[in-house]
Amino acid sequence: MANPRVKLRIAAICATALFVLSGCGIGRHSEQDCMERAMYFESNRSSRDGMVAVGSVVMNRVQSGQYPRSVCGVVGQRGQFAPGIMSKKMNDRSVPMVREAARSVLRGERHPYIQNAMFFHTAGHRFRYDNMHYVLVTGGNAFYERRKSHLVTQPVPPRPIEGVTGRRW
Repeated sequence: MANPRVKLRIAAICATALFVLSGCGIGRHSEQDCMERAMYFESNRSSRDGMVAVGSVVMNRVQSGQYPRSVCGVVGQRGQFAPGIMSKKMNDRSVPMVREAARSVLRGERHPYIQNAMFFHTAGHRFRYDNMHYVLVTGGNAFYERRKSHLVTQPVPPRPIEGVTGRRW
């Protein structure tokens, strides 16, 4: 019979692993669900363009090699997206349009102006950093790439643009 202390230690290790994995969204959510949550909570459901742009940033991060290699890993990463993104309830009325946009991004659609952007913030905020190269403002967010300051050619957010992506509501 195994030592009770060994059993307890194994149980503690398993519980810790489960806690860590669930905090990243792994095991509880599908890639579709994680993408929907990112779009829902980060774009404020303001426009399809805004949702697709958020989804494009998530996919840029997944493909970059600098972030987790899955949508759930990126979205569930601590301090990167809205607090509670993996646990808050979504309003059922908005889910169909969010679901369609998430499915489309997971199938390969990208916002045509997002380029290599892996960052965004609320459009009304201003920051004094000199490494923010803005590529798009849509859906209430300003999207940007981080560059060396001498390579930044668009240091202020451009005018908002909507109606660029596929289906409109």
